[in-house]
Amino acid sequence: MSPPLQRVGMFGGAFDPPHRAHAVLARAAVEQLGLDRLYVFPTGQAWHKDRALTPAEHRLAMAKLAFAAIPAVQVDDRELERTGPTYSIDTLRELQAGHPAAQLYLLMGEDQAASFTRWHAWQDIAQLAVLAVAGRGSGEGVRALQALPGVRVHSLGLPQMPESATDIRARLTAGQDISALVEPAVARYIASHSLYTTA
Repeated sequence: MSPPLQRVGMFGGAFDPPHRAHAVLARAAVEQLGLDRLYVFPTGQAWHKDRALTPAEHRLAMAKLAFAAIPAVQVDDRELERTGPTYSIDTLRELQAGHPAAQLYLLMGEDQAASFTRWHAWQDIAQLAVLAVAGRGSGEGVRALQALPGVRVHSLGLPQMPESATDIRARLTAGQDISALVEPAVARYIASHSLYTTA
């Protein structure tokens, strides 16, 4: 019987598509936080997105390809299977139930940190998990979190990486090369399924 996990991370996102910056963040979190496991959750019905996401089976397959080289990562489809809006608090509670002795860490970007108080049940999230923020950009998001009482924040050191899924989708629609922005296996998957070719 394997020992219980001590440090468990959660990394959610649309991953539409997953790109190199996502993998860099995951690897940095595993190394800098000493995570035993990092669960990656492609989002189901994202309550905060104003556009239709690429079908779930494609985003799940691409996420598995994008994070395959990071041993501690496990791509999990539970948010895709959930009906109704997807909320981070629900997934965190499930992780806590599955790993009651572990310290939970929730990964987020600087932009997400800046808007954290608009998240559903954000106070409950802050009680359950340490917020691990990708150190890209101005640092305003981290400072905003640190000003909230009772919120535990860990800033992850990351190189500046300009990749964004929005930019990658726009490049693909315009027929431009994305090979420098995503893992080769993800680029092959996108091409073989003709994803993002129309606006």
